[in-house]
Amino acid sequence: MAEPLRNYQARVPAGTRADIDEGLRAYMLRVYNLMALGLVITGVVAWGAFQFATSGEIVGTLPNGVGLNAFGAAIYTSGLRWVIILAPLALVFLLAFRVHKMSVAAAQTTFWAYAGLVGLSLSTIFLIYTTASITQTFFVTAASFGALSLYGYTTKRDLTAMGSFLIMGVFGLILAMVVNIFLASSALSFAISAIGVLIFAGLTAYDTQKIKEMYFEGDDQAVAGRKAIMGALTLYLDFINLFTFLLQFLGSNRE
Repeated sequence: MAEPLRNYQARVPAGTRADIDEGLRAYMLRVYNLMALGLVITGVVAWGAFQFATSGEIVGTLPNGVGLNAFGAAIYTSGLRWVIILAPLALVFLLAFRVHKMSVAAAQTTFWAYAGLVGLSLSTIFLIYTTASITQTFFVTAASFGALSLYGYTTKRDLTAMGSFLIMGVFGLILAMVVNIFLASSALSFAISAIGVLIFAGLTAYDTQKIKEMYFEGDDQAVAGRKAIMGALTLYLDFINLFTFLLQFLGSNRE
């Protein structure tokens, strides 16, 4: 396993630190570019699926007045919706557990496929919230994410203890969400959203620092490529979760 960057830098000659810094910047830029492209794919697929599902011959109407064609009825109201919900989960586990055996191209393709499936699943937000409020929440999320990630990149404070606490919080959050499926409590739903925003805000900073420390100048191109993809996936998940929890506060429901 690669030694954390700060430990490695402490024992290298001063003359090589500029090379390390340049390599680190290139590595982090690759991570952010991959993450951003994943978000673009998700956004395009989500918007495209919604448009395709609500155009043409309408065969059914949701309680809020949104009309669905046959495709929309299939992916949003039939049993197929569970396949769409669970398929991204299967892909992310595949990528997490098999990435070390994949080529960089295969890992990257899997990430793109995952981002597309998340977009298809996330397209349901357009059935619930207005497009204007979704756009506004996206920009709020982007600004918040950028500031938090910058803090994680630049801070000299070790965020490991905070990260461990937040990861435990994620499991508690998932448990609360499962429980609320049966309780359908609006108060618990509000609490879950608030706690979710705080957890993923903290994880954005923690994960950025962790990804930074994964950088090792001696990695070959394949190892560095896999690290960048997994780093992009981690930050992508932080962004998506932060966005969806914020949307529950900032989103305006369709009439």
